[in-house]
Amino acid sequence: MTRVRALSAEIWFGRRLGQDAAPEKLGVDRALAFSEINQQLFQLLNGLDVVYHAQGEYAYADEIVLAALEKLRKGSRQNLTAPATMTDWRPIVHEMRLFKSPEEIAVLRRAGEISALAHIRAMEKCRPGMFEYQLEGEIHHEFNRHGARYPSYNTIVGSGENGCILHYTENESEMRDGDLVLIDAGCEYKGYAGDITRTFPVNGKFTPAQREIYDIVLESLETSLRLFRPGTSIQEVTGEVVRIMITGLVKLGILQGEVDQLIAENAHRPFFMHGLSHWLGLDVHDVGVYGPDRSRILEPGMVLTVEPGLYIAPDADVPEAYRGIGVRIEDDIVITETGNENLTAGVVKKADDIEALMAAARQQ
Repeated sequence: MTRVRALSAEIWFGRRLGQDAAPEKLGVDRALAFSEINQQLFQLLNGLDVVYHAQGEYAYADEIVLAALEKLRKGSRQNLTAPATMTDWRPIVHEMRLFKSPEEIAVLRRAGEISALAHIRAMEKCRPGMFEYQLEGEIHHEFNRHGARYPSYNTIVGSGENGCILHYTENESEMRDGDLVLIDAGCEYKGYAGDITRTFPVNGKFTPAQREIYDIVLESLETSLRLFRPGTSIQEVTGEVVRIMITGLVKLGILQGEVDQLIAENAHRPFFMHGLSHWLGLDVHDVGVYGPDRSRILEPGMVLTVEPGLYIAPDADVPEAYRGIGVRIEDDIVITETGNENLTAGVVKKADDIEALMAAARQQ
């Protein structure tokens, strides 16, 4: 359904497709005006066996569809026949969206490339004394420079203790010398989402404690990138990541005990409390069935994030040097026939490489 073209409306709001242009532009069989829906929908549904409708998602859509079905049920004497079955289209479409076509993967690859360039720009521009929102502006500027008009979600720029807040979007604090800044940002490009997280030192140099936490997260990410392939699952890879994290936290004295017992006790949960991965596509948290405990077996064409993180609360009962450190590193991958392709490999993530990039930017 489309709006009727009207000159007065187009003067204020711009051109509309209208019913004549919509089929060719949108690839649909027929376009009707909104005002015609009550007169036309019941005729289109007449005699069908099944109507596909996401009942309960939008009340106004339910009213329109149910009114058309009621008209058909009451019109049996006029040779009107209502569909016998109403089926929810969402599971079908969601499964289709889970497996990306080569054309979709190409767009997602470009979304990843642009998002990566924005993170590089943030590393190059970052200085102590800047405000988080200024880095946010640099990121969005880079998106726009490459044809991505919008972020795919609210950009997170969390410096210092703000990096321990998973969905921190205020982006209003001054970034201090000696702190880390965690940036979770991705562009929307031609309707598809990029989603990258990088964590780096505001002054361009990790402290020993920051690097120790960072390297645990980096090892978790790099191991995940090696393991994700057809036949594995998010659940399986998460298990390996948890072992890496707990082993590392024990070595630092943040956790105490035997590694296997700590794994059984989910001792990592105060420090890594979110999932390792989610589907990515038209939505940043895209649709698709994960299976119980994310046990679905991965297949070629699936696109997902990989985002381990460790967040040491400012008041955590741990050695003082680690308090208030939040680190997340996130890449986007597509499962291939033989493994995976990292769509966001264009932005550095090794600590030495980050320091080198930031140092070079300061010399310009």
